Amino acid sequence: MSAARGGTTSVPGEDLLAALLDGMDAALCAFDADGTVTHWNKEAERILGWSAGEAVGRRGFEGWAARPADAAEALARLMSAMDAPGRLVHEFALVRKDGGRVLVRTQSAGVRGADGKPAGVYCAFSEVHAQIDLERSIALSEALFEEASWGVVLVDVDLRPAVVNGYAARAMRAGRTTMLGRPLGEVVAQGLEELESALEHVLAEGAPKAPAEVWVTLRTADGEQRRCWRSGFVRLASPLAEEPVPLGVGWLFQDVTEERLAEQEADRLRFRYSQLHRAGAVAAECEDPREAATVLLDFALAGFADHALVDIAAGERRLVRVATTPAGEPGPVVPVAGGGIPLRYPSGHPVHQALSRTGPVRASATAAAGSQAAEDWATERLWPRDALHALCLPLRSRGRTVGAVTFLRSASRTPFERPDAVFAEAVAGRVAASLDLAAALAAGTGTGSGGTGTGSGTGTGTGGGSASR
Repeated sequence: MSAARGGTTSVPGEDLLAALLDGMDAALCAFDADGTVTHWNKEAERILGWSAGEAVGRRGFEGWAARPADAAEALARLMSAMDAPGRLVHEFALVRKDGGRVLVRTQSAGVRGADGKPAGVYCAFSEVHAQIDLERSIALSEALFEEASWGVVLVDVDLRPAVVNGYAARAMRAGRTTMLGRPLGEVVAQGLEELESALEHVLAEGAPKAPAEVWVTLRTADGEQRRCWRSGFVRLASPLAEEPVPLGVGWLFQDVTEERLAEQEADRLRFRYSQLHRAGAVAAECEDPREAATVLLDFALAGFADHALVDIAAGERRLVRVATTPAGEPGPVVPVAGGGIPLRYPSGHPVHQALSRTGPVRASATAAAGSQAAEDWATERLWPRDALHALCLPLRSRGRTVGAVTFLRSASRTPFERPDAVFAEAVAGRVAASLDLAAALAAGTGTGSGGTGTGSGTGTGTGGGSASR
């Protein structure tokens, strides 16, 4: 690029101007009041192929950078900026030195002389497709941060949010501006290590090949909330540096908590009822119905609870422990040796509540009370010391309560919920039928209830009438 014509002497100010213009990324040219090219920088040479020596000193584009039919109009549109306020934007086709045509978008503005009168025009131009790409990029970024149906967060190299869109702010239960420049730990209570590890990996190694699902627990005004975010990451680097300089990470995510919880519940139900089906098949091969009852409980415990306790009714509000899991370590449900001594459950015990309601009762120790208090809570209720959550159900068969079953979970598991009680009722019904059959066989009848009938499969007497209901 040269600001001088012919053999005029270069001065330091002109050298500085030439260096500044040549160092710019935009294509720049300038015209005097007569439309003669006075400046032409390196980017203009790159786009059109004409060097500064070939461009400077020519009037307009005719005969070199534009077709004859277009040259006059192109120059007139550019020079109109000399008398117009502000900048004018135009698009027209120019001719490259190799003969090809290129559509350019120009921004031109007038230049005033020392006397304040119009002295010429300067023009910045770029290929239209490059300008459109830039505009698309800007439009995309604005849309992502205003209207996107997924979360977008720009995280700086210190792993602090720099920009947060509306979806992300709502998902994190925070304001768009309150999070800026603050540590993610102020929002994320659990799962922060995994999230920050992913961000650090992207900064160091680049984006992962596939999205990742991150479970986090959020700090909210209503307490902690567990959420699952399906996340994608991209590393941001400055396009202006000679070598890539990381600016941070673009983090895009969607909240998929409801879908994942539904999938987990469906998987849990499939497993549980598959276990129940297998248990039924194995129990059907047991000659002793009491063994069948313990088999049913063994299959039910897998992934469901840590302990199972079985009590049978022995008179009015009297219960006797007949089967249990080991107290100190995991193991199968086994009959209680000896037995026969009624349990001294305290008043208001969950087992008594379940018998009174003829329905499931859930109970949990207070987590904030401490480990010793939790152990005392379990011991007072005649449960293993590691029990923290309980689910008690009556064992009902043929319209009668034959006992109770208690499922227990330790602190490593979550409290029992309503779906757990539904599954436990299905198990309890099968266990009750097996124990009722065992009692009937022990009393010497096949259909009676504790020896009240005289028939043995003949359908006569009160026992037959009871079985027919």
